[in-house]
Amino acid sequence: MEPVQQQIEQIFHEASGQAFASLARFLRDLDLAEDALQEAFATAAVQWPREGIPANPIAWLITTGRYKAVDAIRRREKFKQIRSDVALRMHEIARTNATRAATEIEDDRLRLIFACCHPAIDVKIQVPLTLREVCGLSTDEIARAFLTTPATMAQRIVRGKAKIRDAGIPFVIPELGELPTRLASVLSVIYLIFNEGYSASSGESVTRADLSQEAIRLCRLVLQLTEDAEVMGLLALMLLHDSRRETRQTPEGDVVLLEDQDRSRWDRRLIAEGQQLIERSLASRRFGSYTVQAAISAVHAEAAAAEDTDWGQIVALYDVLLRLQPTPVVELNRAVAVAMRDGAEPGLKLIAAILERGDLANYPLAHAARGELLRRAGRTEDAIAALETALGLTEQIAEQRLLRKKLAELQAN
Repeated sequence: MEPVQQQIEQIFHEASGQAFASLARFLRDLDLAEDALQEAFATAAVQWPREGIPANPIAWLITTGRYKAVDAIRRREKFKQIRSDVALRMHEIARTNATRAATEIEDDRLRLIFACCHPAIDVKIQVPLTLREVCGLSTDEIARAFLTTPATMAQRIVRGKAKIRDAGIPFVIPELGELPTRLASVLSVIYLIFNEGYSASSGESVTRADLSQEAIRLCRLVLQLTEDAEVMGLLALMLLHDSRRETRQTPEGDVVLLEDQDRSRWDRRLIAEGQQLIERSLASRRFGSYTVQAAISAVHAEAAAAEDTDWGQIVALYDVLLRLQPTPVVELNRAVAVAMRDGAEPGLKLIAAILERGDLANYPLAHAARGELLRRAGRTEDAIAALETALGLTEQIAEQRLLRKKLAELQAN
């Protein structure tokens, strides 16, 4: 591939999210923004190799996308009406943002997140819609995250786009008084963005640093808006997880489990910042599940070696988290912590209860955790069956390699 073509592809990869968010804010129609951005990319692919890459590629893409959108509107013979609507919307945006002059944050991605998490949109649609439109995750990836079918998820996303367009939902950062009703959904979205970056649901790489860094950046922006305890807790949680990112896979792309990671390579600067945020959140006495999860991660960070981990403290924190967030995944994580504290069999009983209820039946990590505990308990045949089930469910290539390695070791004995 020609060097200029490689540079263009890198720009497309890095600029698409920001360009789309700006076009969405301007056009207030997500489908129209998607079409306009695709046409801008197509024009750039032809024009840039011939005329050179512009000094500000993102601005070029946004401007070109706007022109393409106007052309599309003209072709639909609705230009006058929609141009008027856009002018009114831009005036509304300017007026609303003027009231926030002291705390203005010029970030269209954050604006797009708040638009997708508007109270007028069904809460079941807010997070999936944001993951699709802000992060560019596929419908299949989002469906897996929500343990539902791609067809069902596609319908939700279409309804969400239509709601934004038809209800004229503004692309603005809300006033401070409106933040509490939007904050939970926004934080949920940011954490899901981070999770997809920290542990990619599919593909070759274990991690996607671009998504992780974007989630951390967005959370920092939200913290500038409000020093809410859970914003601090979420930022702490992501920083503590991200401190381990460089040690989570080998240069060849294989998974390195937490117990086998080189802790001397963990980013102590991120850990220290995360710990300070946890202390601030706890001191507020208004903390929630993100802060408790961050505290669990901090216990791991404080252990000089895997065998020094205070599993008793981790189980106690999971007990608190389970009261705040009674979900099967939290229950599974607590079961693993119990196994690390008390031995494999108690953990296996807890996991069996979760699976017998039908919860997490299609969740590969549940079967992988069960397989590992069965291996530790010396129940080789059962361990092989559980790991094979996990292998059949996971779409992450590096995790598939790890599971095949474990299976080969068990089958060789």
